Amino acid sequence: MRLYIAEKPSMGREIAKCLKGPVRRGDGYLETGEGVVTWLFGHILRQAEPDEYDPKYKRWRAEDLPIIPQQWKLFVDKSCEKQFAIVKGLIERCDEIVHGGDPDREGQLLVDEVLDYLGNKKPVKRILLNALDEASIKKANANLRENSEFFNLKQSALARARADWLIGMNLSRAYTLAARRAGHDKLVLPIGRVKTPTLSLVVRREREIENFKPVDYYTIKAEFAHENGCFAAQWKPKDTMAGLDSENRLIDKSIAEQKLAEFQQEPREGVISAYQKTKKQEPQPLPFSLSSLQVLAGKMFGYAPQVVLDTAQKLYEKKLTTYPRSDCEYLPTNQFGDATKIITNLAQAGDERLAGWTNGVDTKCKSRAWNDKKISAHHAIIPTTVKANMQTMTTEERNLYFLIARGYMAQFYPVHLYDQTKVEVTYKDELFTASGRTERDLGWKIMYQAAKKKSADEDNDSDNESDESDGTLPVMKKKDNVTYEKGDITQRATKPPVRFTESTLLAGMKEIHKYVKNPEAKKQLKDVYGIGTEATRATIIEDLVKRKFMQKQGKKKYLVPTPAAYLLVDALPDEMTYPDSTAIWEDKLHSMSEGDGTLEEFLQGQIEFTKKLCGKAGNAQMEVTGENVCPRCHSGVLTQRKGKNGLFWGCSNYPKCRMTCNDKDGKPDFEDAKARMARSFRNSAPAAVSASQLARQSGGVVRTAPTPRPAPTMAYAQTGAGPSAQDMADLNSLFAAADYEAQMAADMASYEASRPAPRQWQNWGDKPKYSASPMEKAAKESKTADDKYLCPKCREGHLRLIRGKNGAFWGCTNYPRCTATFDDSKGMPLLDS
Repeated sequence: MRLYIAEKPSMGREIAKCLKGPVRRGDGYLETGEGVVTWLFGHILRQAEPDEYDPKYKRWRAEDLPIIPQQWKLFVDKSCEKQFAIVKGLIERCDEIVHGGDPDREGQLLVDEVLDYLGNKKPVKRILLNALDEASIKKANANLRENSEFFNLKQSALARARADWLIGMNLSRAYTLAARRAGHDKLVLPIGRVKTPTLSLVVRREREIENFKPVDYYTIKAEFAHENGCFAAQWKPKDTMAGLDSENRLIDKSIAEQKLAEFQQEPREGVISAYQKTKKQEPQPLPFSLSSLQVLAGKMFGYAPQVVLDTAQKLYEKKLTTYPRSDCEYLPTNQFGDATKIITNLAQAGDERLAGWTNGVDTKCKSRAWNDKKISAHHAIIPTTVKANMQTMTTEERNLYFLIARGYMAQFYPVHLYDQTKVEVTYKDELFTASGRTERDLGWKIMYQAAKKKSADEDNDSDNESDESDGTLPVMKKKDNVTYEKGDITQRATKPPVRFTESTLLAGMKEIHKYVKNPEAKKQLKDVYGIGTEATRATIIEDLVKRKFMQKQGKKKYLVPTPAAYLLVDALPDEMTYPDSTAIWEDKLHSMSEGDGTLEEFLQGQIEFTKKLCGKAGNAQMEVTGENVCPRCHSGVLTQRKGKNGLFWGCSNYPKCRMTCNDKDGKPDFEDAKARMARSFRNSAPAAVSASQLARQSGGVVRTAPTPRPAPTMAYAQTGAGPSAQDMADLNSLFAAADYEAQMAADMASYEASRPAPRQWQNWGDKPKYSASPMEKAAKESKTADDKYLCPKCREGHLRLIRGKNGAFWGCTNYPRCTATFDDSKGMPLLDS
């Protein structure tokens, strides 16, 4: 039995229709005379969450990062368990499998990963479906390929998925924890390999706009008379003259007025110092990839990229257009013969414009788009041989089908021919320039003229600084005489860069070389495929809007970053906010799909990158927010915690900052903290004694601190008023590292003195002395701590049973940062002793 595994149910149904009948419906599959067809629902397997590798990862802790799986795990998605069982049963029964995923790297992976998960050893063929019409499916089914030919494509997809997991899971945790240390308790910062550089483009563009200072400048346009007619030319100031800025713009109005007055004086004769007329041709535009379709549909109709993708998918599933998630803009030569049928169908599709243009089509004309060398797994988006009725389509479907059909028809029109003319006039020892173009043969442009005029009307308020005219210049030659007729000054202002829309941001993701930081990388990345894929770019932009990192503004729905976006981008290092690294990775992924590079090499680079950025997260600078900013480090906030002896306040930046305060009516008691610290200085607290030493000793001489510094004079406001700025400065000076150790030592000694004696010993001094070495050994072991017992002292580690020289006891996994120990009672820590 031959088993076809399609990517989705709709594709499975279309494949079954094209196989020999009869077709019998089963539960989750279709049985035909040529085999059984079943389907997946996209990725039916999901990657494991961190806590599915180890339960301790359920709690987000900086010390656990980075999380690097030793063996990557997949789980069946709960919503797909029934279909997975059906597919598994059919694989066990069949003799041969036909892989029917979409013809791209994700389509390759989602079927392959199921076969690998089940340990399949049966032969696998590959069907490549670029369209779902009957002719295309039958042709593809007659030309099945070995699935092993696409191993590199699968490896590329696997590398992408695992890299996204490493970056997303680790850096999202690392920088969310950094944000929480700065008081942003409810904020989650989702960081992605592609998502974050994309967001950074919007943030940087917004800052360019905010910091932009407009500059007024002046231009002079003159009208000259020639014996064959008049024409306008623009004055080009000499770069040595006064009043110019760094861009050679004249910013001094008085100089402009002075020059205009000079031009108007007699004599007014000038000469054509240069005249160049060049015959040029413009080839037909290439058919659409998904990105180019999304960009044009966004400009013409205001459609969001996701709307374009969804609509293109519907047209594909209706068999009217080819595979929509294509990154290719070329066509295979073996489909050139379909042109006559497709053009005939377009003439009858119910659109007057398309019907009119079919009269100018030459199906023998072969444009540059027909190029087998540019084809990989899929080709450009074009109409299929199935007849369409545009009258029954939705507005979105009709508009997109029109664009796709027009792009296809343009391949059968002649190239656009025109004359490019450039003129230079020398007048009063100054240079004036003019240029224009004369159409010789519109060719394919006849289909685009109306749209071009409409676009020009919509942008009539834009700043047109070009001296080029669409009109025809008079016939002239070099050294002809001209006469100055008149001139005028135009005041202009430099304009800030335009905010991104969804369409222009998508175009930016595709042409990412324009935005990289490193000039050398810019050259290297010019020909790469951008960041993200054709299928994911729209989703990434939509997700950033949905998560409220960007919002749409105004009639044109410009993308504006929110405060959370600024916080995230400012906290991250350049490696994540600039697209250089991501673009290079995308290029490597593409090379991997062609057999250059291995999965192991790529992931090792990702692991090193992840480790490096997790390390930088500890020093991330974020705006501190909250009521109680830590007066010692100013990088964290004091948060209320529940200790064994009651409530207290500690710095969120622990363990880097160990600031603590008592609780007073639900607020940190700064006055008490200052008073305690002042007392500790006067009493020469034993600052040199570590907490671990005190925890193990019951008596003996305690080494005293060096001569204490005099306590600063304290000046407090009346009860009810908060501490002054000077108070905060004084308090901050008190909380040095040694001071903290002294306070902690005093607290520990006080706690031990007041602790009730355990039943086994008459007094605390009789208790056996536990060696630190078992704890050090336990800290190095990779055994998982018993999560049932959260350490009551540090509230971060968990208690683990340790067998020391003098018997079993419980110690904290956060050792040596936390030195808490507890007696053992029948396999449980004695927390109340």
